Amino acid sequence: MPQYNKADLERRMAGAVESLKGDLSGLRTGRANIQLLDPVTVEVYGAHMPLNQVATVSAPEPRMLSVQVWDKSNVGPCDKAIRSAGLGLNPIVDGQTLRLPIPDLTEERRKELAKLASKYAEGARVAVRNVRRDGMDSLKTDEKKGEISEDERKRLETEVQKLTDSTIADIDAAAASKEKEILGQ
Repeated sequence: MPQYNKADLERRMAGAVESLKGDLSGLRTGRANIQLLDPVTVEVYGAHMPLNQVATVSAPEPRMLSVQVWDKSNVGPCDKAIRSAGLGLNPIVDGQTLRLPIPDLTEERRKELAKLASKYAEGARVAVRNVRRDGMDSLKTDEKKGEISEDERKRLETEVQKLTDSTIADIDAAAASKEKEILGQ
């Protein structure tokens, strides 16, 4: 039975684009948004967990996020994770609650957020290239097993490359749109 599965490759590449769009939606453009903290992972109980699995995140005011940590011993790790996430947020610890004032978007801050958007896009491109590599490897394996011919492998490799190029174009478009939004152009 052939290992190559075009539908699986399409699903995985589309997943990379959706993940990128989720990450980009967390980059704020002026207002507090709980999705801003989605990429934050906290090291607790010997594992890395998303912040929303150890605390409740809310936006009580337009320029303030509130993180209510469930376990008192996790306040420090949550504070550290938010500070080191590269989001430019400095939590104020108030018991088991972390208050995150959202700073105004200065030109410098806008450039930082644009860089972060580029970093997310590059991560998505890498994920898509890894999916392409997996597809190419499965095609080579199928050819070695005699399940497909060399001509069929080359045709399918071209198909995989076209899918990869199309997906990377989607990633570039999403990243460019978000960077334009962030920079206020």
